[in-house]
Amino acid sequence: MHTHRTPSPLHSADGSPLRVLVIDDEPDVTEVLSGALGGEGWEVRSAADGASALAAAGTFRPHAVVLDWMLPDIDGLQVLHLLRKELKTVCVLFLTARDAVEDRIAGITAGGDDYVTKPFSLEEVLARLRGLLRRAGMAHEPDGDQLVAGDLVMDEEAREVVRGGELIELSRTEFELLRFLMRNPRRVLSKAQILDRVWSYDFGGRAHVVELYISYLRKKIDAGRTPMIHTVRGVGYVLKPEPA
Repeated sequence: MHTHRTPSPLHSADGSPLRVLVIDDEPDVTEVLSGALGGEGWEVRSAADGASALAAAGTFRPHAVVLDWMLPDIDGLQVLHLLRKELKTVCVLFLTARDAVEDRIAGITAGGDDYVTKPFSLEEVLARLRGLLRRAGMAHEPDGDQLVAGDLVMDEEAREVVRGGELIELSRTEFELLRFLMRNPRRVLSKAQILDRVWSYDFGGRAHVVELYISYLRKKIDAGRTPMIHTVRGVGYVLKPEPA
C-alpha cells in the first residue's frame, strides 16, 4: 500500500486513487514514470505501443494518459484521436523529443492538453499532471495550487514563490528543487533522490550539482532570514518551516 508523502495528495472526486496510463516504447522511461506516479499514491499501467495502450485504456479507464509522440506502431496523434473517442474527458500529456513549435501546436490542436519535451524531470511531469487533473475537475486537492511552509508560499500554477510577503525570482531548476523540498517538508531527502526527481531522467549527473543548487536556493530563500533549508551531514537536505 502506498503512503502519501505530499502535504495534500491528489485523489479523484470520489476519493479513489487517480489512474494514469503511461504509453512509451522506452522501458527506462515507463519505469521511472511508473515509480514516481506510484509514489504519489496513483494507480499506474504502462504500454509500449499504441495497440496495447488502446486495449489497456478500455479496461483501465485512466483519468490521465502520458503519451509518447513517437510510437512503433501507431502515431501518437492517432492514438490520441482513438483515446478521445473512447474516453471523452481523459487528460493527455504528450512526451515529445521534438522541439519544433509547430509539432507542439499540432499536438495541442489534436486534443492533447499539455506537453513535456524529453529529457524531462519527474517533478515537471508530476506537476503538469496535477495541474491538468485539477483543471479538468477530475482531482481534488484541499490546498489547491499553493504549497505552504511557514512564511514560504509557492503558487505552482503561477510559478511564483513568496517568502514573508517578498516575491523571490527562481530559475526553472531552482523552482523544481524547491517544489520537491516543499512537497516533502521535514523529510530528509538524499542527493540521489533529489537528482532523480529534479534533474532529467537521463541526466546521469553528479551529486555536486545538487549542492550547487541548494546553495543557490539558500541565497534566495534563506538570506537574512531564519534558515529553512538544512543540511543533514552524510544524508542530504531537509526543509523545515521552523528553526531547527
